[in-house]
Amino acid sequence: MGKLTVRALRAVLVVLFAGTVLVQALTMWALATDPEEGAVPLIPLRVITILGMVSGQVALVGVWRLVTMVRRGTVFSRAAFRYVDAVIGAIVAAALLWFAVTALNAPGQRADPGVTVIMGGVGLGILGVALIVLVLRMLLAQAVARDGEAARMQAELDEVI
Repeated sequence: MGKLTVRALRAVLVVLFAGTVLVQALTMWALATDPEEGAVPLIPLRVITILGMVSGQVALVGVWRLVTMVRRGTVFSRAAFRYVDAVIGAIVAAALLWFAVTALNAPGQRADPGVTVIMGGVGLGILGVALIVLVLRMLLAQAVARDGEAARMQAELDEVI
């Protein structure tokens, strides 16, 4: 992974992290100052928004750490699993929060249930991303195992020579 790629990805991660912090701050401000009005329950939606931003931040930090490990050449180690698992957990949490938003929104969509169906589909798509990352985790596990096997074989070969 080139230095330019790492710098570009880190810049994107910083902007995204700053954006989530801004959304959290504005949502907390609205939670504290703006009264709940109307048919849509705003307080639960605001709390879910804050929690959703936390899940995004966890995923961003996990990706940052993985990029650091790639840059250092240490990604093929057991330590990488901690960060991959954190990213998977954050994505699953985001999907569950999205399903909560869908459930809160559903009563207002009785006349047009298609919106609720589409929102449910988006939640399934988010879970699909978690499954993709899980598959990538399995590939990482295979690579770590092969790397360990190669190191063991190299040690045996060094003994013979």
